[in-house]
Amino acid sequence: MAAAAAGTGTWAAQEKQFPPALLSFFIYNPRFGPREGEEENKILFYHPNEVEKNEKIRNVGLCEAIVQFTRTFSPSKPAKSLHTQKNRQFFNEPEENFWMVMVVRNPIIEKQSKDGKAVVEYQEEELLDKVYSSVLQQCYSMYKLFNGTFLKAMEDGGVKLLKERLEKFFHRYLQTLHLQSCDLLDIFGGISFFPLDKMTYLKIQSFINRMEESLSVVKYTAFLYNDQLIWSGLEQDDMRILYKYLTTSLFPRHIEPELAGRDSPVRAEMPGNLQHYGRFLTGPLNLNDPEAKCRFPKIFVNTDDTYEELHLIVYKAMSAAVCFMIDASTQLTLDFCRRLDSIVGPQLTVLASDICEQFNINKRISGSEKEPQFKFIYFNHMNLAEKSTIHMRKTPSVSLTSVHPDLMKILGDINSDFTRADEDEEIIVKAMSDYWVVGKKSDQRELYVILNQKNANLIEVNEEVKKLCATQFNNIFFLD
Repeated sequence: MAAAAAGTGTWAAQEKQFPPALLSFFIYNPRFGPREGEEENKILFYHPNEVEKNEKIRNVGLCEAIVQFTRTFSPSKPAKSLHTQKNRQFFNEPEENFWMVMVVRNPIIEKQSKDGKAVVEYQEEELLDKVYSSVLQQCYSMYKLFNGTFLKAMEDGGVKLLKERLEKFFHRYLQTLHLQSCDLLDIFGGISFFPLDKMTYLKIQSFINRMEESLSVVKYTAFLYNDQLIWSGLEQDDMRILYKYLTTSLFPRHIEPELAGRDSPVRAEMPGNLQHYGRFLTGPLNLNDPEAKCRFPKIFVNTDDTYEELHLIVYKAMSAAVCFMIDASTQLTLDFCRRLDSIVGPQLTVLASDICEQFNINKRISGSEKEPQFKFIYFNHMNLAEKSTIHMRKTPSVSLTSVHPDLMKILGDINSDFTRADEDEEIIVKAMSDYWVVGKKSDQRELYVILNQKNANLIEVNEEVKKLCATQFNNIFFLD
């Protein structure tokens, strides 16, 4: 239970809570310093950097020993995490012999003892292994999206180049890790899809086809509206991490003031040059400036086979964003950017207002019912579709959930149980605070429901969940 509930009056007021925090993060390769006296060569990246050299070597050596020791019991699956009173260590080997380690301090409750001294209690059972192991895997996926694999850096410029790339990327990326707001959604790493009627979907499809024809250098395209995905030409795993970058990093940096004429669609009948709201989120800021730089971020996709390096162009009009990916060997000029702006801008503006209109019509039809008695998270492993009515906002720094952290932890525990079993199952938990929590796993899909029904019994809870499946997921088969 949360600390604040632990006592009343003055006692509770004197309790301080500290969330989990990143203590250290390092990457090493045991092959790079096999002999005594060369241990420092193993370390490719270490945060915080100011740690004394011998301590770095000692910590890396300890991790190596743990991994080797656990290998004796399970050669193919060495240790994933180590639990101690004060912290938790997570290990990941994303490429052969390259190890990433993240050390997280357990949450702390600080109390005042009777003689006024501070007593620190570590909450050893609060952190969920799966959540933080997923966060560590995401660190690698995000690095790989912008830098390619560790091995590629070694081929391009040896250990020196790899160290430079790791330093440059993780120095910034680790500052965006807010470990206190990680939860079940980090395990799924899913994609939220925008609900669309067939006609509007076809309009988008035909827009993408027209753009790929007009801009023949475009290799892949992705289309998003309201931070939700509508169409993508990338492989699922690449889109998953690109989606995370767009929605948690790029888009929030460019939140724009709501446009005045948002709901009065800009139509092509307008005389003269069609006004449009398009702009580049990556690349040149001002197309009229002859000195504008046409630099786009590079991303790496399909790293397992064809290994493609691409320019990432993200172009936005109102709430619609389209990503064009172009082979990195193509030289992109200011003229090309102007041409793209003049072709895409007007059409994307019209399309964005069409989607907005359609979305508002659908909203009116479905009607805004009163606050339902349940909240849910749904995830489909096959197409990575994710839907949550629990999260009001999920960014790296804030996870605004409309439920108590204890309930989020129960969801994580149910998910861990699901992972252990292969067959479909259902778990129902009565939480201490009048809430029921239900987890269903059926045919690669998972559904988690939180019901606030004080006096309900098991049969009634089951009926409620069936009703929810019928209304929200009527075309999805859930085993009863």
